[in-house]
Amino acid sequence: MPIYLYSNLVNTLARISFCIISAFTVSTSFAEVSRAQAGAAIERGINYFHSLSNRGGYVYFLTPDLSRRWGEGVLDENTIEVQPPGTPAVGMALLNAYKATGSSIALNAARDAAQALILGQNTCGGWQHTIRFDRPAGDMVSFDDDQTQSAISFLMALDQEVDDSELTAAINKALTLMKEAQLENGGWPHRYPSQGDYHDYATFNDEGINDCLRVMLEAHRFYGRDDIESVLLRAGRFLMISQLPPPQPGWAQQYNEFLQPAWARSFEPPSVCPSVTLNNIDSLMDLYISLGRSEYLEAIPDSLRWIESIRLLNGKWARFVELNTGKPLYYDRGRIRVDSLDELSEERRLGYGYQVDLQRKLNSVKQRYEQIMNLGRDAYVARSERKPSASDRERRISQLSAEVSAIINSQDSNGAWITKEDRFKKRAPGQLWQGEYEVLDRISSRVFIDNVDTLCAYVRLLDSRN
Repeated sequence: MPIYLYSNLVNTLARISFCIISAFTVSTSFAEVSRAQAGAAIERGINYFHSLSNRGGYVYFLTPDLSRRWGEGVLDENTIEVQPPGTPAVGMALLNAYKATGSSIALNAARDAAQALILGQNTCGGWQHTIRFDRPAGDMVSFDDDQTQSAISFLMALDQEVDDSELTAAINKALTLMKEAQLENGGWPHRYPSQGDYHDYATFNDEGINDCLRVMLEAHRFYGRDDIESVLLRAGRFLMISQLPPPQPGWAQQYNEFLQPAWARSFEPPSVCPSVTLNNIDSLMDLYISLGRSEYLEAIPDSLRWIESIRLLNGKWARFVELNTGKPLYYDRGRIRVDSLDELSEERRLGYGYQVDLQRKLNSVKQRYEQIMNLGRDAYVARSERKPSASDRERRISQLSAEVSAIINSQDSNGAWITKEDRFKKRAPGQLWQGEYEVLDRISSRVFIDNVDTLCAYVRLLDSRN
């Protein structure tokens, strides 16, 4: 698990506890936070966080004295993160703040984040998980963990707000990459150009292909180009032909050139994957909404029934389900198969999700599918674009008020949101995690993004009263 995910869990639990306490203490005498107060908190937060940027780019965590920096691992002063919640994700939050408040401070910071990404765009037109300002960008492109995809999404979103020839050129270069990197079968690899190993396989793991599809759907919406629609049609066909047959009508994490489920890392076996299947169902619905082709919906009912049928006795789902037998698969490093989680090494047992709780995701996907089928495409789109009613708006303002108040109260005089005594995995460069933890005060890009997005949602709700 990436270090920021563990920290996010701790931070989220702390914020939930704080908000519950706040809700009890202010329930009888709460004064609604004004738009001016929320807007001022956004600008204070952006001013401070932007001051921490490196040529406009960001990392996941910093200590308040700026002596230590983290992304997926420990980073030096010449490096920024691309992988969320790195530079593109922060940039999107800054752009969101500009669109919600009209703040020039937010827009300028967003443009700086875009400039950092443009500086780090490599010769192929994409990105890896970090940008090193002290060395050439090279030519290897990663579609893992929303790295290249999140960068393109942010640049395209900013392009809708500003007129900048350098930005336009970077986007065109990136969209050309997306077309060139698409495999003959319609999927996208883990990395590009060809690596000569499993990185060349069509990869759904960590939503790789799903994020590529999202980017091209956004490009289709923004620019309406025929060549982009052709890419989407090829990707839609790949989703349909890569679905495995009954009685396991789901999808694998990765496929080789013969369209067979294939090994990736030594603990990621060929298998059927419930979480991948839910992501692909969502992508099929996205394609249907965009392109209106009903065949994208035909694969969904059987897949949903299969997912419901393989739930484990503990209420979770296996990440990997064995082909043909339907048994959970647990592999340690070195392709060592074990019979239970308890037999895995500590590093794998604590560092990888071999069992996952998919109930909330399953409920969401089922509800969306049922709404599309009951309403039809046009009515579903119209409903999703409909503004909330006055009563819904006021209820949402009331729900957000305590959280907004807690966010503003937790901001220090400089505008920083500091996570006190943050507990996280202690990692040595180039080594597997040894089970040790550190506790430090840290500034988190994820906390910044979440706080700014919540404040922006609140501002929009207040503005909708007018």
